[in-house]
Amino acid sequence: MSDTRYGQPPIVAMGERPVQDVSGVLGSRIFAWIGDIIILAILGTLVWFALAVLGIVTFGATWLLIPIATVATALGYAALTIGGPRQATWGMRMAGLRVETATGGRPDGLAAAVHALLFYVAASTVALWVLDILCGIVRSDRRLGHDLLTGLVVVRA
Repeated sequence: MSDTRYGQPPIVAMGERPVQDVSGVLGSRIFAWIGDIIILAILGTLVWFALAVLGIVTFGATWLLIPIATVATALGYAALTIGGPRQATWGMRMAGLRVETATGGRPDGLAAAVHALLFYVAASTVALWVLDILCGIVRSDRRLGHDLLTGLVVVRA
């Protein structure tokens, strides 16, 4: 683990991590996700409406961007909020959560976007979603599968 080309290893041994408060995090993450889905629905509707109006002006050319813009809205939301100074999406802030790296640092926008992408991929398939949740249930630090892959931890704020 002495290779520092990438800043830090994605999975850190238990002895090297700082003490982090993860009590009740799994239940709070569900409420945070519901809040984020509502916020993303509002943002997605605004983006959809803007592209629909712009599509009228461009004779339908920008309507092809609607699926791409939907994904970009979700990933951008995660990158800007989790990668920002508060380290949490608006749903996470409502639930009293924030995201840290496994070593206790602040995540960057790219790690936050990849974290969100892996979550949405897992949530879109039942088998991956169940495996993702089971990781959080059996681990003492309550890290889900996509948390492990990106080296992030969701903790109490």
